[in-house]
Amino acid sequence: MNASMLSHILFSCLLLSVQAEYCGVREIIRYTQRLLDNSSVSCPCRQTAISSCSCLPIPERGHELACFVDGTKRLMENNKSSNPVITRLHLTFQALLDRRLCERLAHGDQCQHKTKGNVKEFLKKILTTYQEIDK
Repeated sequence: MNASMLSHILFSCLLLSVQAEYCGVREIIRYTQRLLDNSSVSCPCRQTAISSCSCLPIPERGHELACFVDGTKRLMENNKSSNPVITRLHLTFQALLDRRLCERLAHGDQCQHKTKGNVKEFLKKILTTYQEIDK
């Protein structure tokens, strides 16, 4: 094995280790903060379909990514005018879940939650989860 092959293998391992810990933290915090600043929805969520307030899953520890995927998908469906920030968040969460990129968030494929919240509560959960990773 020559030196260039060895350096290529070491570089590949380094890339994989960096990629495995990619959580998109700053990007997700920035997008979530932007949505929170623009969100006027603070009404309580109601389980009935008549309510204009979305009821979104507030995940149990270890199921954050799966619930963030489900919640942002529901936000996209409920938002008549497609919001590119919500779409971007959804795609980011989906990629993190599919590729198991962020080791700090356990990867339960199913969203498990005991409570639901409105849009603001859901966004705040995303924000606090990612701010904890950022510390």
